[in-house]
Amino acid sequence: MSQAAGRIRSAFLREYDAEPAVVWAAPGRVNLIGEHTDYNGGYVLPFALPHRTAIAASAVDSPEWTVWSEATGERVSFGPESLSPGGVGGWAGYIAAVVWALREAGHEVPGARMAIASDVPLGAGLSSSAALECAVLGALVDLAGADLPPANWPALAQRAENVYVGMPCGIMDQSAATLCREGHALFLDCATFAHEHVPFDLTAAGLAVLVVDTRAPHRHVDGEYAARRATCEAAAAMLGVDLLRGIEPAGLADALAALTDEVSRKRVRHVVTENQRVLDTMTLLRSGRPAEIGPLLTASHASMRDDYEITVPEVDVAVETALAAGALGARMTGGGFGGCVIALVTVDDADRVSEAVAKAFAAHSFNPPVPFVATPGPGATRVPLSP
Repeated sequence: MSQAAGRIRSAFLREYDAEPAVVWAAPGRVNLIGEHTDYNGGYVLPFALPHRTAIAASAVDSPEWTVWSEATGERVSFGPESLSPGGVGGWAGYIAAVVWALREAGHEVPGARMAIASDVPLGAGLSSSAALECAVLGALVDLAGADLPPANWPALAQRAENVYVGMPCGIMDQSAATLCREGHALFLDCATFAHEHVPFDLTAAGLAVLVVDTRAPHRHVDGEYAARRATCEAAAAMLGVDLLRGIEPAGLADALAALTDEVSRKRVRHVVTENQRVLDTMTLLRSGRPAEIGPLLTASHASMRDDYEITVPEVDVAVETALAAGALGARMTGGGFGGCVIALVTVDDADRVSEAVAKAFAAHSFNPPVPFVATPGPGATRVPLSP
């Protein structure tokens, strides 16, 4: 059980003077490789973190939803009149978005009292928003007794964030928060939604994924994320494909020559080459050669830095320092403009790499980083209501 799930039952009892009917938890995620490919119909390879967002909930007779947040200490209520896109703002907007999306999909959603706690770092590029959405989705589906298989949850949660919240994200984060398995990475084809659970237990190979939260502000909601998606969609239309997934590496040179501006060329080059890096990573993992994926991670970072232009000094310094300290590969993970770096390291080198990054950050007068070793966990789950 995550720490958040352990806290939330007593918090619900304290706030509402009653036991919850259900407790659900959903994880944050690390994307091993495949950045900004999901909304282009490409490939991604995330795994779920042990860090989770937990929600305790009970149904009420009236059509009103009340939610308390451990992070802010606030209690927010909203009714059906607020269930139109943008009707509820701030953190509570993600809860309202899920209620809205469920109702839009034809499901009866009972009014509810909810309490939320989370161990997923906010603004770190670890998908705290999808963890929240999918934990809420699990609880409300459970309370409603709705016939909604988990395989259908990612698309509904993505719609909640795209339309109600107004964030044009792809489907990777919600898929990871819902579908991931412990000890595995999730290979997802974002065009067909086909997925494969790939064993990703690095301990046996003497390896680890070191996550470094750079604590640089995660700023992709300021229009930069949306601008890159719009550029990719315009480039796909110019190239005569529905999605950039339709451009194969063998046709990349011709595609770049057909584009009329350098920004579009850069964005397309990143997406096409990043998709191939995901496939190459899968080949290595399937053949039991995880130590060899390091150069692909590093190449991914260079592409995000130079072609997609979504890195910031903190993440560049973290990657450069980790590599110099002996990491086998390193890259930024997440939407960009801040957030986390991952480094593939030997177990023996994890502390040394962490210390080197901390020293480099101090020398640059950056905020102290927060490192941790990530192990793949499960997707959204119901938490037993044990004493």
